[in-house]
Amino acid sequence: MKLFVTVPRENADEMRQAIGEAGGGKIGNYSFCTFSVHGIGRFKPEEGSNPSIGEIGERTEVEEEKIEFVCAHENLAAVIAAIKAVHPYEEPAIDAFEVEIF
Repeated sequence: MKLFVTVPRENADEMRQAIGEAGGGKIGNYSFCTFSVHGIGRFKPEEGSNPSIGEIGERTEVEEEKIEFVCAHENLAAVIAAIKAVHPYEEPAIDAFEVEIF
């Protein structure tokens, strides 16, 4: 699997640590392998949300880091649980895709 998660930049190191400790980012004899890109995340918390950043009804921009990494199927549940445990957002954006590693 190839996973992508976006997180505020100030939380990126903690996120990479959690991912690696849960078994994400293993490639051969290497662990904690990730790749990051910086960008701006944009969202508007709607009624019923509990935003950790921003205000309900107001558009918000946050400097974020997109972290991508590989993850074996057997570690997927633990990695997703680790991401959700340390992510500051109520609804973290996590994408997962099947990939072939060569």
